Amino acid sequence: MFKVTPNPPETEDGSPDTSIDRQKLHEAADRALDDYINLSARINATARKPSTMFVIAPGIDTESLLAHACESLASASVLASDFAGCLEGPQRNTMLAIQQIIMLGELAVNRALDNLDPQG
Repeated sequence: MFKVTPNPPETEDGSPDTSIDRQKLHEAADRALDDYINLSARINATARKPSTMFVIAPGIDTESLLAHACESLASASVLASDFAGCLEGPQRNTMLAIQQIIMLGELAVNRALDNLDPQG
C-alpha cells in the first residue's frame, strides 16, 4: 500500500525574511532591550514623595519619639501576649515568638532612652 503525500507548498526564491529590513529589526531589538534593562534605573531616578497623610511633627525631640515608640511597643507586646492566650499549638508558638520580637524592640528603645538621659 502506498500513501500519497502532498508536495510541499511552492515558495518564492530566497529566504522568507528578505522582506524584513535586518537593520531596522536590530535597532528595534536594541531599543526594547535598552528599555527593559534601564527600567530600574528610571524607577530609581524618579523622585520619591512620601505620603503626608500621617506625619510626625518635625520639631519633636528624639527622647519624646523614643518614649512614644517604647509605649507603642509595650502595648503591642501586651496585645500579642493576650492574643497568644486565645491560640493553641503552632499558632500560639508563632504569636509568642512575635511577642518576644516586639519585647526585644522595646528593650532596645529603652536602652536608647537610657543612653540619651543616663540615670545616676
